[in-house]
Amino acid sequence: MTDLILLEDEPVLAQELFEFLEECGYRTEVAADLAQFAQVFDAQRHGLAVIDLNLPDGDGLDLIRRMRESGHRLGIVVLTARGTTRERIAGLGGGADYYLSKGCDLDELAAVLCALERRLQFDGHDELWRLDWRPRRLLVPGGEAVRLSQQDLLVLNTLMAQAGKVVSRQQIVEALGESYLDYDQRRLDTQMRRLRRNIEEASGQVLPVKTLRNAGYCFYSPARIVL
Repeated sequence: MTDLILLEDEPVLAQELFEFLEECGYRTEVAADLAQFAQVFDAQRHGLAVIDLNLPDGDGLDLIRRMRESGHRLGIVVLTARGTTRERIAGLGGGADYYLSKGCDLDELAAVLCALERRLQFDGHDELWRLDWRPRRLLVPGGEAVRLSQQDLLVLNTLMAQAGKVVSRQQIVEALGESYLDYDQRRLDTQMRRLRRNIEEASGQVLPVKTLRNAGYCFYSPARIVL
């Protein structure tokens, strides 16, 4: 599970974002201003940050510039009311990886974080998660091989074949040989929970799959499929 720090001074929005990010599988801490961010932020632990720019004690863009100058390897997403082209260019030029306007669909935020997480892991040369069709198993980096059911194999194959991209629920259902219109969506939710639990119990590692609430799922680590 990735540690994420959220810098947002509006209490209602901060709570909404916190609950959403936790639901997406991020271990989230919230700071309401720059001073609190300085107290909470841990460069060794936090891998991602969602940062507002208009803060009561300063400008979030100045914070981003300082962190980049300090060499922090941190994925940064700006989420702000500043939405002009000039402001977006300034934000990206100042060190943000992505720049989103407040009011965007939260699933867009989840997709951006998933893509950023995958990119950072590739840059860090993390070991691959490998899916072997024969025998049906998932090879976990630094861990053991986990035996899979046929359904789990098909689900993981669909996700890992598009690692870093959003895979819709419909794509997964159709990969299972089912009709999306007739399929009970609760079955897929149950299968994903069981798959995550089985992988963690067998290997001690968290399956790198993010849930995008209204869009689908994203496998965010480097992956290889062996047929």
